[in-house]
Amino acid sequence: MSIRALIIHERDSVAVMLNDIKAGEVADAALGSEVRPVTARQDIPFGHKIAIAPIRRGEKVIKYGEPIGLATQDIQPGEHVHLHNIESTRGRGDRRAAQS
Repeated sequence: MSIRALIIHERDSVAVMLNDIKAGEVADAALGSEVRPVTARQDIPFGHKIAIAPIRRGEKVIKYGEPIGLATQDIQPGEHVHLHNIESTRGRGDRRAAQS
């Protein structure tokens, strides 16, 4: 078993990919000594988030044990969680940079 994703906090609904993963591959996501396998539904690049639990549209996406945004659509375990399906509740840094 090779750890491919990191769960930062026990309340998290997402894990962070430690390397690229292809759709259909299993990402063993670690939270301390606990390992949770999740099958990627899409290709997900290094550093991006993978859902480890179902997240319904409008629900908070949890990372670091804290909400980082709201799901703009239902997200299933194994799906890529990024700008296409989450809206930040703190504002988008890339949009601020573009406006400067």
